[in-house]
Amino acid sequence: MLISFLFKRQTSFYLYSNTTRCLWGWLNSIFNRVDPARIKEVGPDRAAAEWLIRCGAAVKWKDMEKWQTDYNTLPCSGFHRYKIEVIDATDSAVMDIGFPHLRGLEHLQKIKFHRCSYLDDNALFMLAYVKNTLDNLEIVSCGNVSDEGVLSLQALQNLQYLYLYDLPEVRDREKCIHTLTQSLPKCLVDFPPVKKD
Repeated sequence: MLISFLFKRQTSFYLYSNTTRCLWGWLNSIFNRVDPARIKEVGPDRAAAEWLIRCGAAVKWKDMEKWQTDYNTLPCSGFHRYKIEVIDATDSAVMDIGFPHLRGLEHLQKIKFHRCSYLDDNALFMLAYVKNTLDNLEIVSCGNVSDEGVLSLQALQNLQYLYLYDLPEVRDREKCIHTLTQSLPKCLVDFPPVKKD
């Protein structure tokens, strides 16, 4: 009887957590969806800022010190004056389906992806949209990034600094370091091993 009760509770918890995970995944995919009409209406920088902030990231406009984190305080007009220079996507829900928002960002210099649970190789491939301006990139504790995604960063020929850390799906860290160092001679590639307690 007790075993049956515990099994039912465990099964119920599993179904609840699975349903909750599916619901959040569905909502996050909605937040990441690209709307070409919106991009045409407000421009790529404003549309990308809306996408990023909806997903829990922050943006910094060119020539401004303050970070933009609140969707409700985004500029209401003069969109062409606001250009994204830095993205901090720490703990955000950015997904690969949202990365076409990066197309047309001509002033983006730095991106931080720390603990982005939805970030994957497909998303990293699309960083090529900003290969001409991006010079600083950090990818830390993103469990869906593998060797393939890391090696795709060779396309970012403008990079000056690349910091990679705690990427458990990367199987051959040394090969990744060697390949990136050879492909990106102007870039400092920093990919230290994970410290063990």
